[in-house]
Amino acid sequence: MIHSAANVHDSKVLEEAVDAIPPIRKPRGRPRKRPKKLHADKGYDFPRCREALRKRGITPRIARRGIESSERLGRYRWVVERTLSWVNRFRRLKVRYERRADIHQAFLNLGCALICWRYVQRLC
Repeated sequence: MIHSAANVHDSKVLEEAVDAIPPIRKPRGRPRKRPKKLHADKGYDFPRCREALRKRGITPRIARRGIESSERLGRYRWVVERTLSWVNRFRRLKVRYERRADIHQAFLNLGCALICWRYVQRLC
């Protein structure tokens, strides 16, 4: 997990974010180090982003500005939007009050654990 300032564009930290992804564990065989493809919106439509992903062996699925509508990414994007809306229920995570990244990360982990706990309680 990486943290950046609010005034830094997301495309600038794409490489760091991709490198911070932990290995994907499969039931059998050795763990894959990186995902096979990455879906992104038009904010990441830069040649440097596409090259950085290809250099790491990841197929970029990035909507092109002025050409493609963002509707095609909708079926994958709703998972992220839904998760962010769940996290936004916690006021302390919606507005970052902590200066230290480790404290903010701890609250984020706690919020995600509470979300999972409530989800499991509903299933039982």
